[in-house]
Amino acid sequence: MDIHERHPATVQRRVLAVLAATQVLGGIGVAGALAVSTLVAARLSGSDLVGGAALTAVVLGAAAAALLLARVAARAGRRPALSLGYGLGTLGAVVAVVAVAAGSAGALLGGLVLIGSATAAGLSARFAATDLAAPDRRARALALVVWATTVGAVAGPNLAGPTQTVAAGIGLEPQTGPFLLCALAFALATAGSWLGLRPDPLLLARAEATVTDAARPPVPGRAVRAALRASPRALLGIGAIALGHLLMVGLMSMTPVHMGHDGATLQVVGLVISLHVAGMYALSPVFGWLADRIGRERVLALAAVLLVAAGLVCAVADGRQTVLLGAGLVALGLGWSAGLVAGSALLTESVPEPVRPGAQGLADVAMNIAGAAGGIAAGLVVAGLSFAALGVAAALLAVPYLLATGLVARSPRPVTTG
Repeated sequence: MDIHERHPATVQRRVLAVLAATQVLGGIGVAGALAVSTLVAARLSGSDLVGGAALTAVVLGAAAAALLLARVAARAGRRPALSLGYGLGTLGAVVAVVAVAAGSAGALLGGLVLIGSATAAGLSARFAATDLAAPDRRARALALVVWATTVGAVAGPNLAGPTQTVAAGIGLEPQTGPFLLCALAFALATAGSWLGLRPDPLLLARAEATVTDAARPPVPGRAVRAALRASPRALLGIGAIALGHLLMVGLMSMTPVHMGHDGATLQVVGLVISLHVAGMYALSPVFGWLADRIGRERVLALAAVLLVAAGLVCAVADGRQTVLLGAGLVALGLGWSAGLVAGSALLTESVPEPVRPGAQGLADVAMNIAGAAGGIAAGLVVAGLSFAALGVAAALLAVPYLLATGLVARSPRPVTTG
């Protein structure tokens, strides 16, 4: 490769294009699978409980894969890590197709665990966008990759119906269609990551820092944890990522139930959830620009304010107040987006370069575990108390984090390389 083609700025433009394209493909696959997995698992098993376990299987798979992909990235770079994540997702989608055709709910759940690996790859891609980014453009680079998810998240569920028609047309069980699309999308994302991320952004960043991959010993997990404990800003970033996901999954998952109990139609529920998804992704470049211009901590404080507002609005809205609930879910999506973008950027720049992949992997593990906990806890709160109580609890959980942003912002800022 020509030396000019290896210049970090030139490579960064290509890296962002590849990551954005694979993020669209990954989003189509994940969103398409999630749109039908709960219903298909419930039909195959005859149990709503097993149906509900479908989403949990994806989340747990993503949490486990996040650590694996972080270790691969630390040792060999982003290219093999992302390719592995999407490749395992492809395998999972194929398993899901076979499971649906055979009528096995257990095998379907196993396939969904592997599909979670593609979710982990999609999350890890945002960190890959920062490897070669200039320090004052890290948040914007990261936000661009997050924004690209919008296309896949919207297109995936809308393609579920047509793919069922295609599957039936070729003699397969109709409900294998979305998983066939999932397999194709993940396979293309695997190929795109493997072929497009040359040179590898993480390895090139290390070379630019005059530290070769061969000279770098593996970083043990205890070193990663020690670096996180020593950095309040890194912990603040991880806290934003985990808290935003916990509250987002909790409130979002119970909103359709809340609206359904008050007689809302599926079309109205779908509109509110669509507005929420738009809030999650559409303005991420704005939050990236703000994080680069006014500082990560200020955007994290804004995220906390939005999460508090979302909880309070949801607490006072009954299931028939579509506009009010829509406003609450939009604020929830915006708070999640601001926290993810600014928190990821703050984490990346607050730990030394050798431990970054490991720290980033732990952040995504925390994110997925928090999401699973949020969904379970939200169901218990609504069943035992009410949706209003869930909204109040969400707002109260965000308040201590808002206070923490102020405390950390006033603490001395350490210097890290890269």
